Amino acid sequence: MSTKKSILLNIGTLLLPLFLKLLFSTLRIDIVKKESGLPDRSRGLMFAFWHGQMITGWLLAKRLFPDTIPSAVVSLSPDGQILSDALEKLDFELIRGSSSRGRDDVKAGIAERLRNSGLVAITPDGPRGPIHRFKYGTLRLASEHRTPILFADISHEKASKLRSWDQFEIPMPFSRVRVTLHRIDVPVFSSEEELRAFANQLSDRYTHA
Repeated sequence: MSTKKSILLNIGTLLLPLFLKLLFSTLRIDIVKKESGLPDRSRGLMFAFWHGQMITGWLLAKRLFPDTIPSAVVSLSPDGQILSDALEKLDFELIRGSSSRGRDDVKAGIAERLRNSGLVAITPDGPRGPIHRFKYGTLRLASEHRTPILFADISHEKASKLRSWDQFEIPMPFSRVRVTLHRIDVPVFSSEEELRAFANQLSDRYTHA
């Protein structure tokens, strides 16, 4: 790594957690629970939100579960390194990898947390998309461990939207944010076809227009 890139990485690592905490503190968040209360976490819990809304999603996990150290699934890409360093400073435990790199480590890391009634924050359409489509691996793990998914449907009233595959959103300071929480109880699948059909139904239900 060049000296310039190393300096930029160090600056990003230092400033990003401060920026995220400051920005999140200004947001006016309205939370709507579709079901009464939050799911029982005796079998662990997967907290999910779309990749493009991760700025709000990560810190929302901390607000909803203040007594828990959440685990975050972050890719092994260079961008993932900056994010993982920031999340570590925000008191997340890290699970590094994705469906294309480090898949077995991710599965093992998630399984360990769920067995210990942990909270795993995940972007089910990340790290490369397609946008707003549940990956099969997320649902397969939830099914195998009989773990509920709490999906946060996040809508920013005002945000800058980047021209990236995930239409990444940077909420404007003091913007209103509507969060609708949906409990997803994932069934046991008797075939891969059933899993894929369930994934498509969920994706269509929670896709943003």
